[in-house]
Amino acid sequence: MLQKDLNELEKSAVVANCRMNRERDLAGSNGYGIDLRFEPLEFLSQVSSGTWLDLCCGSGKALIQAAEISQDQNLSINITGVDLVDMFLPSDKSISNLDLVAASLSTWAPTSRFDLITCVHGLHYIGDKVDLLLRARSWLKPGGKFAANLDLENIKCESTGGSKRILKWLCDNGFEYSKQHHLITCGPANASATTEFKFIGADDQAGPNYTGQPAVNSYYRFQA
Repeated sequence: MLQKDLNELEKSAVVANCRMNRERDLAGSNGYGIDLRFEPLEFLSQVSSGTWLDLCCGSGKALIQAAEISQDQNLSINITGVDLVDMFLPSDKSISNLDLVAASLSTWAPTSRFDLITCVHGLHYIGDKVDLLLRARSWLKPGGKFAANLDLENIKCESTGGSKRILKWLCDNGFEYSKQHHLITCGPANASATTEFKFIGADDQAGPNYTGQPAVNSYYRFQA
């Protein structure tokens, strides 16, 4: 097990994977709806002045498409995308409802809350996955929704059955997980949750996960 801290991890070629999200569309066979099991714009169209935060947005291609559609259809939707690497596609200057941010999600935090937060295949490359799950949930508005792809095989613990214990803790604290679809979802938290485990490092040599792409293992230790 090769453990790296978050600063080392973010310099990894695995974390800067250009194959996973760079060319993903909003809709279609390579679209967000396939992986999230719902269409983001359909969800947001039911919210007055909807706000959407997409974590690990890659080139921002899907978000640019969403911003263009929402403006063309006069939908009041504002979209923010965050990615570690500043490789965003150029967008039409007339698009005023989109903000693409290059930043580390280990430290970045928004200044407002959102109706929808998504992370399409981005958690595979995050060091402390549980921390991002909990922080992202805290950024939801009342009635908001969070959805992200997660492979439990990329969560490791020193104790036997540790990953299942972490999943149980997440589910006991308001998350839902579909093993069939590798999808974790939740609504906003009623209160902050104190974890019984500690992040101790990550491994960028974990190899491919269910996507077929190299991923990052996150390691935790249970605290007495």
